[in-house]
Amino acid sequence: MHERGTVLPIVLLISAMLLATSAAWFESSLAAARSAVNVRDYLQAFHAADSALTLCARSAVASTGLGVIASQPAAHEPAQWKVEATFEGAAATPLAQWPGSLRAPQCVAEEWRLAGRPDARAYLLTARGFGNKRESQVWLQMQLVIDGERIERHWRRVAARPF
Repeated sequence: MHERGTVLPIVLLISAMLLATSAAWFESSLAAARSAVNVRDYLQAFHAADSALTLCARSAVASTGLGVIASQPAAHEPAQWKVEATFEGAAATPLAQWPGSLRAPQCVAEEWRLAGRPDARAYLLTARGFGNKRESQVWLQMQLVIDGERIERHWRRVAARPF
């Protein structure tokens, strides 16, 4: 015996399942594309900041004073880089432009004295790199200690933007 009218609901059910699967794949591909753009933007900002940090470190070692904040050396780790007006006013741009970035990368060097090492020159170098958007910034720091012929470099990433 043949049941009439059972084929149409089955075809509609299969069509609805295919449509739902297609929509899920489309949403998934959009999320993956957004993620790829964000990763690319972050990497661009990271490499810009890393290059600026490297150039600032070279400048500090060579004593050319690129981006050094003119203040008395502090006995504790400096924190002027956290103040927007100070950073913007003293920041050097060791590179005129970074390809694809909104702004050129910046760096600031702050001098400080190390307890127990009076002959050493110590700097806190802070660099900021940009991606395509102002929100995509990467901040990197290096503690640079120059003691005669010996140079120590301690690198770190700033987890949260200070301003």
